[in-house]
Amino acid sequence: MNNQLFAFLDKKFKENGFSIFEVGGSVRDSLLGIEVYDFDFATDATPEEIIKFLPDINSTFAKYGCIKYKGEFGRAEITTFRKEESYSDYRHPTEIKFVKSLEEDYKRRDFTINAIYRDINGKIYDPSNGLNDLKNKVIRFIGDPETRIKEDPLRILRAKRFASKLNFVIEKKTLKAMENLSYLLEKLNPDKIKEEERKINSFK
Repeated sequence: MNNQLFAFLDKKFKENGFSIFEVGGSVRDSLLGIEVYDFDFATDATPEEIIKFLPDINSTFAKYGCIKYKGEFGRAEITTFRKEESYSDYRHPTEIKFVKSLEEDYKRRDFTINAIYRDINGKIYDPSNGLNDLKNKVIRFIGDPETRIKEDPLRILRAKRFASKLNFVIEKKTLKAMENLSYLLEKLNPDKIKEEERKINSFK
């Protein structure tokens, strides 16, 4: 955890009536004792609300619920709690709805180990039981694995990448869905596939 960065963001968000949580890879890796360089946060504030009170931001992807911050204490990607629906191109949701709770937000994330939230005091919120999968070194999709893959087939390669990087095993239902739906990778941009394969090979 970047304490100065988190403390600064937490103060700014609370002053304006919102909450903010560290989430995703930075929480996962820090809990595993891996050094973290990229920090992700989730909040109940919408991009339009964040723009009004947070300095040093890039709002290019605001319509997707994402604000990028780069300031005195570091950089971060801040995403509004959201629901994603209708993945027409096997990669991007055609509809995004902002929501107010992490209990809704976590459902659209990929793996249980990437859906662990942490507040400024270090309290953990773990709606998908990701801590247990971290402990047991397991890669598992949130919810129905085939649904997660049909939303974004690149998650097949992401599962392999995390398994290689962390030396984890892929849970049986997750692995079966990956095998059954591997043909969906043909629908993706070849450059995206090559990039994921490059990352996978870097851990071998």
